[in-house]
Amino acid sequence: MGIFDKLFGGGKKVSKETVETRGDHMPDLKIPVDEKFTIYFKKNGGKFIYCEDDSEITEALTNIISENNWQSHLFYSLDKRLQSRFSSEKIGFTENRKESDIFFTTCEHLIAHNGSILVCSNQIKEKKLDELPSNLIVFATTSQLVDSISEALKVIKEKYQKNIPNNITTLKHFQPTPENKNDFLSYGSASKNVYLLLLEDY
Repeated sequence: MGIFDKLFGGGKKVSKETVETRGDHMPDLKIPVDEKFTIYFKKNGGKFIYCEDDSEITEALTNIISENNWQSHLFYSLDKRLQSRFSSEKIGFTENRKESDIFFTTCEHLIAHNGSILVCSNQIKEKKLDELPSNLIVFATTSQLVDSISEALKVIKEKYQKNIPNNITTLKHFQPTPENKNDFLSYGSASKNVYLLLLEDY
């Protein structure tokens, strides 16, 4: 199966009726968090690529770069861990925002309840979301999936204890879609072209 055949769910099937007939104010879906996240992330306009191992992450990155003609582009990243992990790939990194229109980042959690991506100062320092490039590639793992923002904040508190990071925020509004284009909650938010590389680590 090609890597882009794994868009939107990694081969897992979600009922078309479940996805398309739900209203915004219906009760929360009683399905696993990974499937729920996929539904809402797609609704937000994100591009989801499920990867089983590091070789598929490499293949996905190569395809994203080729698809967008980014071969000669530097990747803007403020996350030293990410730069170190992908130092062997054919990617040039910069910490100068003016040198790149592609932001490559990790995240703290993936929020299933609304398909958002929670980031903090570990990934974006003190930057505001509208200061980031319009193109984002987010690297995450399945163990970072949680059901709600409150659950994510609880994990962060336990993980960092007295050194809780600041500038905690969520990326939610991606490219406009028929489902979200009239969402008043997105007013004033800069939409982003978001690719999520989700690595299986369970």
